[in-house]
Amino acid sequence: MGYFSARQKDFAVRMDAAAAGLSARGARVVGRVVQRRGVSDGGARKMTLPYSSRTLLSSGKTREVAALREETGADAVIFLNALTEHQRRVLTEAFGCPAVSLS
Repeated sequence: MGYFSARQKDFAVRMDAAAAGLSARGARVVGRVVQRRGVSDGGARKMTLPYSSRTLLSSGKTREVAALREETGADAVIFLNALTEHQRRVLTEAFGCPAVSLS
């Protein structure tokens, strides 16, 4: 899972590198989800802010990740972004599995 501002044009490369690194450590990557901020006109001025301080993500994206996790039976959701302890707890509950950060 990656949260990127619209200014970060290399988000696909960063996601690929993270997936390759996880795979090299024996993890099986079963999906990739990206949350972009600042792509729409309204989001541009809020580009550096998370959608939610509780989850980092929009509520729709949180539901999307939870559904993908359930579909695939993933054991964890790995974020490229740093998560606060509170975000980890809230997301772990929302996803039904550990939400952890690569950082």
